[in-house]
Amino acid sequence: MAENNFTLTTFYTSWKEYQDHIKRALAPLTAEQLERRAASHLRSIGENALHIIACRALWFTDFLGEDGGEEMKVYAGWNEVALELGAPVPTTAELVQGLDRTWQFMADCLARWSPADMHQTFPDDWDGKQVDLSRAWVVWHVMEHDLHHGGELSLTLGMYGIPADFPG
Repeated sequence: MAENNFTLTTFYTSWKEYQDHIKRALAPLTAEQLERRAASHLRSIGENALHIIACRALWFTDFLGEDGGEEMKVYAGWNEVALELGAPVPTTAELVQGLDRTWQFMADCLARWSPADMHQTFPDDWDGKQVDLSRAWVVWHVMEHDLHHGGELSLTLGMYGIPADFPG
């Protein structure tokens, strides 16, 4: 069991470090830089950051049923508002705050959940097939989602010669 706790602590600590890299890369960006894209059909830098924040809040509140209050409901709706309805992407400061607030919300949940809680499953419709997703799977999915879209951020920043302090 001690090995398991060590492993989880390592993963969560490294995930937090990765989140901090994203914040540091975003913090100095101008509104114009947030609009830059790797290609016209891909999300902009700002849209990728927004998507990371929204998905964190959406999975933890809407899917897992965690009560994040009004603030998490707002973050969970960012994908729909900005990406689908065409509202402007939040400012750099708002994106950095969103990363902080969603991170703290997730960290509070992770600190509270027991091993049994991590095994609890939730029904979902996966391409027309009913599946049961565990809370542990959702945490993994949110982590790999952060890594995927963080990679897109790193690539796009690099394409424009914008310094980013991403690991690797």
